[in-house]
Amino acid sequence: MVRKNIMSSLFGASPVHPLQMHMDKVYQCVSQLIPLFEAVLKEDWDGVRAARKEISKLENEADVLKKDLRLNLPSSMMLPVSRRDLLEVLTMQDKIANKAKDISGIILGRKMTLPKEVGDTYLEFVQRCVDATEQAQTTVNELDELVETGFRGNEVEIVEAMISKLNEIESDTDNIQVEIRSNLFKIERDLPPIDAMFLYKVIDATGDVADLAQRVGSRLQLMLAR
Repeated sequence: MVRKNIMSSLFGASPVHPLQMHMDKVYQCVSQLIPLFEAVLKEDWDGVRAARKEISKLENEADVLKKDLRLNLPSSMMLPVSRRDLLEVLTMQDKIANKAKDISGIILGRKMTLPKEVGDTYLEFVQRCVDATEQAQTTVNELDELVETGFRGNEVEIVEAMISKLNEIESDTDNIQVEIRSNLFKIERDLPPIDAMFLYKVIDATGDVADLAQRVGSRLQLMLAR
């Protein structure tokens, strides 16, 4: 404990906690995609509008945290982790929230509906993408423990297991996305071409949420390897 206090006084305030706070806000933002798509399936546009408003609010709050961390991140070599690594994790986290906001904007702006052939599967898809974000959040929340242990010991194994689970979840989203695209392909000729185009766009953007969450894990994995 004494050594930890000495190191803290040398390094100053750690940027890890603000990074974790940002990821918590990102997860809250992405979680709102579930009520958003539930409302879409019911064609409840008041519900869609309310979810979109909450997503925008949370994304804006995440932006404030991001800017604050960037402005106050020391340039000193005495940081407990690489400044570059921290900024790259922050960027990945920021992109997750941005993607959720983009999806909600397209959905509400076009009042998009989901064909019944993909509706139920799409909710499963969204939930799994939210699961990936939650797992990324859980992994980021272990970063302070990694710093305390000097990126050594059992804590490394714990985080590696978390990253492995994140990769599995992201793989699940890939498989569900393939199924949705296949089902949509079967009926796309019956849809207005513009509607079909935007459906594929939203499908890809939803999958990007899980991909970006996985990239957060990949960046943390690179920290472990250094």
